[in-house]
Amino acid sequence: MSRYLVVFLSLTVLCAFLISCAGVVYVPGPPPPPKKEVKPPRPGPKAAWVDGHWKWSHGQYIWVPGHWVKKPKGQWVAGHWKKTPRGHKWVKGHWRK
Repeated sequence: MSRYLVVFLSLTVLCAFLISCAGVVYVPGPPPPPKKEVKPPRPGPKAAWVDGHWKWSHGQYIWVPGHWVKKPKGQWVAGHWKKTPRGHKWVKGHWRK
């Protein structure tokens, strides 16, 4: 019984480690400059514009267009690519309260 418990706990720790690592992707080079976008008309007074950005997908950068969102309370902090010793990584945008 104790052998199975050791195997189970080892697999649990390994899975937790792999899940914690899965969220960050490092890209060897910086993204292209942002595309110029024309904002469509604001759909309402409580809408906030979120700028488009480059996303890394299947070995290449893909443009994600800007869009209107329902504005919660707070200030939008735009996502950005951060240069690190391991490469460039995406820092997701969020609402700061």
